[in-house]
Amino acid sequence: MMIPELGLCIHCLKRLQLPSSTNTGPSALLKRRISRSLEPSLLSRGSRRYIQSQEFKPFVPPSPASLPKAAPPKTYRRTRRWIRRLLYLALGLGAAYEVDQRFLYASLTRSARTFWLGLLVATDYKINFRPHPPLAESIQALHNRNAERLFDLLRTNGGLYLKMGQAIAMQSAILPPEFQKMFSKMFDDAPQNDWKDAEKVILEDFGKTPEELFGVSFTGEPGKGVMERTARASASVAQVHWARLANGEEVAIKFQKREIAQQVGWDLWTFNLVPYISERLLLETDFVNEADNAERMAKLVAGEARLRDRVYIPKVYRELSSKRIMTAEWIEGVRLWDKDTLTRPWHGRWREGSPGCHGAPLNPPDRQTVAEIIRDHPSKEHLKPNRDWWKGHNGKGGLGVSLKDCMQTMVDLFSAQMFLWGWCHCDPHPGNIFIRRLPSGKPELVLIDHGLYVHMEPEFRHQYSLFWKSLMTFDNKTIGDIVRSWGINNPDVFASATLMRPYTGGDNSTSAGIKRTMSVKEQQKRHYEMQQQMRKGIREVLGDEKKWPRELIFIGRNMRIVQGNNQYLGAPVNRIKIMGSWASRSLVDSPDLSYRERFMNFGRHLLFKFVLFSSDVVFYSSKVAQFFGRKKNLEDDMEASMKKVAGDMGFELNHNVFDG
Repeated sequence: MMIPELGLCIHCLKRLQLPSSTNTGPSALLKRRISRSLEPSLLSRGSRRYIQSQEFKPFVPPSPASLPKAAPPKTYRRTRRWIRRLLYLALGLGAAYEVDQRFLYASLTRSARTFWLGLLVATDYKINFRPHPPLAESIQALHNRNAERLFDLLRTNGGLYLKMGQAIAMQSAILPPEFQKMFSKMFDDAPQNDWKDAEKVILEDFGKTPEELFGVSFTGEPGKGVMERTARASASVAQVHWARLANGEEVAIKFQKREIAQQVGWDLWTFNLVPYISERLLLETDFVNEADNAERMAKLVAGEARLRDRVYIPKVYRELSSKRIMTAEWIEGVRLWDKDTLTRPWHGRWREGSPGCHGAPLNPPDRQTVAEIIRDHPSKEHLKPNRDWWKGHNGKGGLGVSLKDCMQTMVDLFSAQMFLWGWCHCDPHPGNIFIRRLPSGKPELVLIDHGLYVHMEPEFRHQYSLFWKSLMTFDNKTIGDIVRSWGINNPDVFASATLMRPYTGGDNSTSAGIKRTMSVKEQQKRHYEMQQQMRKGIREVLGDEKKWPRELIFIGRNMRIVQGNNQYLGAPVNRIKIMGSWASRSLVDSPDLSYRERFMNFGRHLLFKFVLFSSDVVFYSSKVAQFFGRKKNLEDDMEASMKKVAGDMGFELNHNVFDG
């Protein structure tokens, strides 16, 4: 340590050996300067500690022999092992994601998203499903946020997830009201794929280009047909394009979205549904199956005198169809949900039908107009001509048909499918039903989208017909015998679910028992109790699920949609009576029964027609009340009664089937 004022280090100062007794003279002066020069901290700690007392020796490096053995260098093997593992994991995940996006159309990503949401929702309900949720304001808030999560998942994943969401929406009465409201939005149009995807599907299935397969030209070449590359409609698994073939026939070409084939297997595995439902959904993506259903239904309708002049099934072009492409006759008509257009006055010529009625040829598009559209608007061509001349010059006309005739035809058709033929269309929502006007002024119902059907074996079909007939005559013994053979414990509750109205002919034991156990408490506690009692009610009704006919899932879907259609149009027909009459008559007309059985059933059918008179009294009383200003119709009254019965069982029926 150097002392700048003296130019000495501490070692040299030690060697000066100044006499301690000298207080005056040069030595004393030197000692005072040394004291002032030393740092106070150094003096306070004792300067002896920092003064070298040994003789100065120059530094000599130690010999190698005297040094200890060198320690091995640190290799950080564990750290490097984990870094390597993380790197491999990242590379594996990246490769899997790339393969998933390029070749599997995000199937793995969608499945992972589904499992994560399922875990999240299950955890949320495990923690918060109680009268006073710890992490939610109420049970309603809990249902609402999980309904939003599930809805977002179905819309984001798309494809078969949308189809599943629509299936849930049609049966959402068993769900809490928050789910009912959210799932009513599942019927919105899905986004359409690019035209290049449709071209690839055609090339993969037929080995031809669209021009070669359909004989069309996208440049307006004379002698060729024309086709729109912009879809006219887009659904969850397919989209529809309009085309006019070279022979003048107009067709609807339904292309399956290219990603569906890869996604469907993963999606069904993710849903983990019962085999019967998975099989139905898988068949819905097979357009060969849809073509088979359409042609079968066309033959059945043509062979039934009561329906052949009122129902039309579009023609299928087999040579232009495959498992992922279906080409069928183009239909001009009015959707069932357009009540105003159906009922407005007819402005067309007398004894003339609407365009295309019963297969009549359609007027061709103007060639010059088509060429101009192709040249000026190649990305958004709308080549199909507007055929709305029957609306008049002001566009305010309509088909001028009776809503009663429309609904009578619809209920007749689906009753024949259930009770007589055993092939039931399970997706009869208003978007799949067109109405056209016949030259006679009567409506013609056109049924499309034949992908989802269920087949009822003769034994089950006869049981179901007898069950319906017994409902109308309050034959409780027969009802009980039939439903117990289906593994159902309580006949009266199942009867109410079938009729879509309270069945008053039974003992109401299940609903009465549940109602007795329901205490009247604060609102949140009661809501929780209702959810709990709903589970109990289902267990009471469904005894042996192994015996339960799986066809009832989709038959119930059909009846619920038909009931919703009738309610939407103002309940112009007595749906219950029509279906009961078809059920009784089918036991006479069914070729599967012996002549002896059919003869005996004919006598019972005549008696049954007299019994139905009481149903007519109720129906026409409701119509008279409507005439004098009552806003609600018979279907509204039945739904209100069903809401009361369902409320006693823990269900809340809070929405119309076609809301949204």
